[in-house]
Amino acid sequence: MITHKPRVALLAASLLLTGCGGGAAATPDREPAPARTTTGSPMPDIALEVAPQQLPGLGPGTWAKVPSEARQAVVVTGRGRNSSQSTVVLYERSDIGWEAGAEWPAHNALRGWTDHHRAGDLRSPVGVFTLTDAGGLLRDPGTRLPYDHGVGFTATGAGFEGEPLAGSFDYVIAINYNREPGTSPLDWTRPLGASRGGGIWLHVDHDGPTQGCVSIAREHMRELLLALDPDLHPVVVMGDAKSLAR
Repeated sequence: MITHKPRVALLAASLLLTGCGGGAAATPDREPAPARTTTGSPMPDIALEVAPQQLPGLGPGTWAKVPSEARQAVVVTGRGRNSSQSTVVLYERSDIGWEAGAEWPAHNALRGWTDHHRAGDLRSPVGVFTLTDAGGLLRDPGTRLPYDHGVGFTATGAGFEGEPLAGSFDYVIAINYNREPGTSPLDWTRPLGASRGGGIWLHVDHDGPTQGCVSIAREHMRELLLALDPDLHPVVVMGDAKSLAR
């Protein structure tokens, strides 16, 4: 879960009383008191900590796609355009800016990323997508997102590196790419058409590349499910670092 750091208030320097504005009346008939020499250590510089007002790593084009009402953002940053490895950070916006939670290792699609995802291309779609629905083979861990629990989330077979896929869909969060928000992750409505793919999820990592989803460790998926709040309008911002910086 995200924890907010306390704000720091700072007076950077002491004020010298010099009559005008110093809180004492001027007395011209008296000799001025000799200046005191201080021997103590100077006041240390303390920086005022301010969270960034924009999500780190995003260029103007990507940032413009983040809805103004979004107060939570799952940022998935791929290592390279053709890499299947990435990192995930959940940011939450507070009064002082966007604050980051832990950074988690992740997998994305086998062939990396694309701006125009198509069914079977084995690339994850680059973009900003809302997060509204969750589900899984395991029971609801207590998420505030609508949660569909059932055997439809059973994963079988092996991944691209021969790793078993069992348990991959124990927890999932639907990424609203080419799907109807407000439905189960298992819903197959495809507003852009079947050729543009779909079924892009955040799900439990199986120690290998995905077909298009983003996967993180089981404990991190559970943590993410517990953290996301529909009232904060969560989104996922995903792509290779170079694409996100556009």
